[in-house]
Amino acid sequence: MTNIKKFLNEVMAELKKVSWPSKKQIMSSTNVVIIVSLIAGVYIFVADIFFSKLIEFVIK
Repeated sequence: MTNIKKFLNEVMAELKKVSWPSKKQIMSSTNVVIIVSLIAGVYIFVADIFFSKLIEFVIK
């Protein structure tokens, strides 16, 4: 049981050393992820439609 307590104390000590990002940085990074995800989703959607139509054309 003392090993678990020691481990948790060490974890807490390490977490205090972490340089956490500010709310502004988090929001900025989140916006970038959302925008890139939307762009990638639209690209994949368009590519899927294009290749579906291409395969449909080749088969006929």
